[in-house]
Amino acid sequence: MRRLLITLGHKNLNLPKVYIINDIDINMIDALEWLPIPKENPVMRTASVIARYLAGVIFLVFGLNGFLNFIPLPPPGGVAGQFMGALYASHYLWVIFAVQVIAAVLLLTNRYVPLAVAVLAPVIVNILVFHALMAPSGLPLALFVAILWTVIFVDVRPAFAGLFQPRLQARA
Repeated sequence: MRRLLITLGHKNLNLPKVYIINDIDINMIDALEWLPIPKENPVMRTASVIARYLAGVIFLVFGLNGFLNFIPLPPPGGVAGQFMGALYASHYLWVIFAVQVIAAVLLLTNRYVPLAVAVLAPVIVNILVFHALMAPSGLPLALFVAILWTVIFVDVRPAFAGLFQPRLQARA
């Protein structure tokens, strides 16, 4: 190994020192992971709690409305009506409403909030796309729910830290 490094032009490289420095760097990084986490901003924490409750109530009401129909809504016209008709005929909407109710209960009880956020993400994306492309009248509420979701996500983002790693770390 040393001969290879010398042929590559690293004549003054002292390998034991390099290994010690790398070990110190890794140990320092490991020690930093165990440092106490600084206190959160109380305003952001309050905003997250309010957003969690608002999103929970919205998804609970609209999810239960899909089953109980206590807020009668006229069927949308045009392409949106055809799309909703296909979802209703295939009972696909029941799955969506069930997911909304379950996630809403998780948000309102403050249990498994990262799971609720992860489950609601594709639902919110579909709601946004549906209203942006087929029924623009519901877009303001869809954007409001997306903002609420973002505030909640920012609060629980450490739970998703593993998803945003650029590469997989080798296990020892």
